[in-house]
Amino acid sequence: MQWLGPGAASAADRPAALAVGNFDGVHRGHQELVRRALAAAAELGLAPAALTFEPHPSRVLAPDRAPAALMTLAQKVEALTRLGLPRVAVLPFDAALAALEAEAFANDLLAGRLRARAVIVGTGFRFGRGRLGDVATLQRLGRAAGFEVRAVDHVADEGMPISSTRVREAVVRGAVDAAARLLGRPLFIDGEVVRGDGRARGLGYPTANIQPFNELLPGNGVYAVWVRLPGVGVVPGVANIGRRPTFGGNEVRLEAHLFDLDADLYGEQARVAFVVRLREERRFAGPEALQAQIAADAAEARRVLGGAAAPAL
Repeated sequence: MQWLGPGAASAADRPAALAVGNFDGVHRGHQELVRRALAAAAELGLAPAALTFEPHPSRVLAPDRAPAALMTLAQKVEALTRLGLPRVAVLPFDAALAALEAEAFANDLLAGRLRARAVIVGTGFRFGRGRLGDVATLQRLGRAAGFEVRAVDHVADEGMPISSTRVREAVVRGAVDAAARLLGRPLFIDGEVVRGDGRARGLGYPTANIQPFNELLPGNGVYAVWVRLPGVGVVPGVANIGRRPTFGGNEVRLEAHLFDLDADLYGEQARVAFVVRLREERRFAGPEALQAQIAADAAEARRVLGGAAAPAL
């Protein structure tokens, strides 16, 4: 187990109020767990913390059906600590942990290694070998082991529970504005700026070609975006995700044209936050038609972003 976050060095100093979950995406439902953990910590004089698992349990339990992750581990820890949790315990999920009996999970891990005195979970939380343990089981075991369990109901959006699955479905279809509503913040992708083939610069719209760190990208199309760059800050732009069919491309690329910025960014790490999908990806008759469409896309992105302040990325 590894402790991460600004308070990681004091991981064993005090008993904990512990939010437990996979936290993929750190969406509004996860944020409610964190709020409850912070409230329990203040009420009971405990140290707030979170426990998460890496990789996602589905990678071990059903690898052929495991979905792409919404976040990298570093992004997840960053998001949790931004919500006010000073430390996050990351537990490797492997076959041994999957086989751990519910009693050992509660007694040895939660009460023992993590010194939990309050455990906050969602009402659908399952744990232990075969995922046989539920909230009622955890509450029974917690009473014997010396911690209380607080269960948090699903947070709803449009009458349906918010889940990582719903966020993922919105991302795949390019509905990044819907994903942002579920997340409670803009959807973002981190990556490294790498060299491209220079075609966009030849059309008068130089782009930053970004090699993503994330597994899941929004569906192919053109998006209004904000981009965070070291030493520059957060700047507006327009991004394309796709195969560049006009030029017969095969691999999916993420390219962002940054407004009013032309700098050498190779090797820099960029964060691209998606605001809205402007159109689908399509093939044009030639470079001139594509150039005209890029101009129209850039103008529309400027219009969309013009009245908004840059987000805190």
